[in-house]
Parts: sequence; C-alpha cells; structure tokens
Amino acid sequence: MTSPASADSTRPVDAYRPARPARDISPEIARSWLLVNAMRTELFDESAGSRADAIILDIEDAVDPSHKDEARENVSRWLTAGGRAWVRVNDATSPFWADDLAGLRGTPGLLGVMLAKTESADQVTESFHRMDGKTPVIPLVESAVGIEEANRIAKAQGAFRLAFGSGDFRRDTGMAATPEAMAYPRAKLVVASRVGNLPGPIDGPTVGTNHPILREQSAITVMMGMTGKLCLAIDQTTVINEVISPTPTDVAWATDFMHDFEANGRVIRDGSDLPRLGRAEKIMKLATAFGVQPAV
Repeated sequence: MTSPASADSTRPVDAYRPARPARDISPEIARSWLLVNAMRTELFDESAGSRADAIILDIEDAVDPSHKDEARENVSRWLTAGGRAWVRVNDATSPFWADDLAGLRGTPGLLGVMLAKTESADQVTESFHRMDGKTPVIPLVESAVGIEEANRIAKAQGAFRLAFGSGDFRRDTGMAATPEAMAYPRAKLVVASRVGNLPGPIDGPTVGTNHPILREQSAITVMMGMTGKLCLAIDQTTVINEVISPTPTDVAWATDFMHDFEANGRVIRDGSDLPRLGRAEKIMKLATAFGVQPAV
C-alpha cells in the first residue's frame, strides 16, 4: 500500500507545538486512521488537529530508504515535544525494522506501532517484546501469506487490531480492486479478529479525492464487518467517520429498544431479544463515543 508522496519539510520539528484533537476516540473503535508521511513534518500538527480518530506517522512506504533515519528522528522529536500518534514501522524482514523499534522504544506520546507487511504471529510478538512488552502492535496484513496466517496473527501476543494493506495485497496476488475480489481477504480479517478476540479490523485506503467513491467504498467496509479505514488525506476523514458511525435512525431504534427493555424489567421475552439487545448496546456505545444523536 502507499502513502502520500514524500516532500521536504518547511520548518524544523523543534518549532512545533503539537495540536491536540478536540475529542479522544478510543483506538479500539477508531474509524479514520490517517497516514502521515514522516518527512512531511509541516503536516503533523494539522493532522493531529483534524477530524481523524487516529493518526499514523509513516516511516515505511512513504519514506525513501536514504531518509529512514531522518524520518524516524522527525517522529521522535514531535512525539517528545507533546504529540501523540501511532507509527507505521518497517516490516520485520527489512534492515530498518530493528532500528525503528529501538528508536521508538520509550518515546513519550507513542500510542502504538503498525507493523508493515506482517506475515506471522512471531513477527508481532517479537516487535511487541522489542518495544517494551506494553506498546500495542497493529499488524498490517498485505500479502497472501499474511491473509492465510491471519488467525494466528490475531492471537499473537501484543496484537491490538488487524489492518488491511489492500494495495500491496492486490500487487501480491494480482486480484482486482472490486468488492467481489476483495471480499475474501476482508472477510478473513474480520473472522480472524473475532477468533483473536480483537476489535473489528481496519480496512485499506481509498486512493483519490472523489467523495462519492469514498463513501461507497466506506459503506463496503461497514458491510464486510470492518470498523475502521485507513486514510491518505485529511479531507477523507469526515466522510469515513460519517459512514462508519451508526446513523441517527440506528440510534433512535436503539434508544427506543433500550427504553422498552428497561420498562419491562430487562426480561428476555423471546429468542430475538438477546441479539437485539447486543446490537442496541453496541449502537448506544458508539453513538455516545462519536456524538451521534437519535433521529427525531
């Protein structure tokens, strides 16, 4: 998968005073995950203050091999200065992986790492222990091998939430970008997440600025059971957040159901009550977190 192209920063990282988002969405339910090129330091504050539920400073695909050390230092300085973000590190088979983890270990403001091109549970566990045994790892699954190992990856120590590197997966397999072609890997990650008792997985990004296409593809994300989506630009976050959130109509239904359930003493009346209760409770939890009001 890819990120926005590299460009030289326009001011030193030390000059930044990291912005903080207006709300704090738990990463377990975060919808929009914004990838930010670690060489574009002028975007760090803007991204942190955007509507993205989470930001990922990218020192992998977005950065030329000759600039890996500089990108890693950019990230470390910004986080140490008060920023808070996840960081996408290079894959475990690359010559940069060990330096990435060593350079980030103990950095204030580091929320977790996204491990590129994950293909085994051992890669996740080793990354987890090399950090500090506390920092969560998002395995980014980007190949046929990774998809077929997804159940084991999801159960690996340190695994926090799976993510789909759809672009690299298509390059690896030659599969098309159509919903039909991508149904299997998406379903595999959803099922693996459930097997590993992880939150719903994060879908791959949509390339381009066409919002109707982004809305359509975000709806497919939801239809497949995925609960987050990678973003390549700030202006994608609003659409993704809206589509992945429960609708006001959903919230109205859940509110009415819960009122009725409470009024009847929380008594299970038939076989449909338990699944409806579970759905209503999930909707209400997300509505509260995302600030969605019921339709009138």
